[in-house]
Amino acid sequence: MQTIPSPFIFSGGIHPSYNKELSSASPIRELPLPARLVVPLSQHLGAPAKPIVKPGDTVKAGQLIAEQNGFISAPVHAPAAGKIAALEETLTASGRSCGAIIIETDSAQEWSLLPTFSAWQTADKKELLNQIGVAGIVGMGGAGFPTRVKLSPPTDKPIDTLILNGAECEPYLTADHRLMLECAKEIRIGAEIVRHILGAKTLRIAVEDNKPDAIAALEKAFQDIDGDVAITVLKTSYPQGSEKQQIYSVTGRQVPRGGLPMDVGCVVENVSTAYAVYDAVLKGRPLVRRVVSVTGDAIHTPSTLLVPSGTLYGDLVAACGGVKGKAAKVISGGPMMGFAVSSLTVPTGKTTSGLLLFSSSKVSCFTSQACISCGRCVDACPMRLTPSELSQFIESDDVDGAEKISLMDCIECGSCAFVCPAHRPLVHHMRRGKAIVMAKRSKKP
Repeated sequence: MQTIPSPFIFSGGIHPSYNKELSSASPIRELPLPARLVVPLSQHLGAPAKPIVKPGDTVKAGQLIAEQNGFISAPVHAPAAGKIAALEETLTASGRSCGAIIIETDSAQEWSLLPTFSAWQTADKKELLNQIGVAGIVGMGGAGFPTRVKLSPPTDKPIDTLILNGAECEPYLTADHRLMLECAKEIRIGAEIVRHILGAKTLRIAVEDNKPDAIAALEKAFQDIDGDVAITVLKTSYPQGSEKQQIYSVTGRQVPRGGLPMDVGCVVENVSTAYAVYDAVLKGRPLVRRVVSVTGDAIHTPSTLLVPSGTLYGDLVAACGGVKGKAAKVISGGPMMGFAVSSLTVPTGKTTSGLLLFSSSKVSCFTSQACISCGRCVDACPMRLTPSELSQFIESDDVDGAEKISLMDCIECGSCAFVCPAHRPLVHHMRRGKAIVMAKRSKKP
């Protein structure tokens, strides 16, 4: 195993202030179990899970409470033992509502664990893949695509390279950073299991160069691994953690427009996902908890917490000493791709990477203006799109025109809006346009 600098630099991107020092030195600590959990049925990309419990039922921690409801879906398990209090709607970080299972937790926590694979190296790959699916594991660094599906490429798309994504390029967020520092050995096992399933000869662990301590921890954990394995040190640049940009930075391969990583023989998995794979295969624990950064200048004690799914944001804030002064803005996720939330009654899920609280000194108010055709958004776009033109098509309700110039290739990274001197809500335009396109496509026979 060796450590090498990234041989390639993707086009575009930006360099925001990262402010990771607020929580990067905070060790992971387990959140005291809340008395009430609001467990969303939609914690993943695709169809929401289907409840199989009813009010009044008692459940163990890890017990299946909602089953997979389609090919692109994932099961949901009880994050804690307790009593099912209700099935009702809950607000999500995106502003949409979804079904949720309300659990009143017990002080005594009894677990229902999955079978384990201590000798996973010789286990049938299909059995391991099934374990990942049964455990409800999804991508934990982005949209929450079911991992079982991602690790099942068609036979005509062989995977030769697995990339373990430890970039964590979003400002403020340090959950993956802390996980790499504290659980590098477990991440290695999870990565080896994924590599075994895929049959990938090459493994690359991608980490930005602003995390030298994480790189050192990974070097120690992976030092005796066999085969073509290397830690690739990426230049700190946003959005270095995006799949297509990371594939280019690590391998020089370019995913074609409209294509997927499998089209160039790659699969990218987040380090938190690798840890979840380890937890499911070796410990029999389904994905019911994750590490979350709670940070920003308006939180009393910025922290890194291990929290059960369904924990309300208000419980996270309370565990970190409450709000310092007054929070002018609260963001679920990172400041670039996250969502501003208006209530702390939103619950966490499998893809909740952070909760940011900012004072008025960190928040600016502005009025959007007409595009001045400066071209800064074009220079910043890592997908080589023309955000200014796309947004004008969408503003004029010509979504078909936007689609023709590759609207659907937008990764909603926010680089364009970050550099726009006219403060145009470019990401909002892209999200609206893409939603219209997807709705139109869903109606086609």
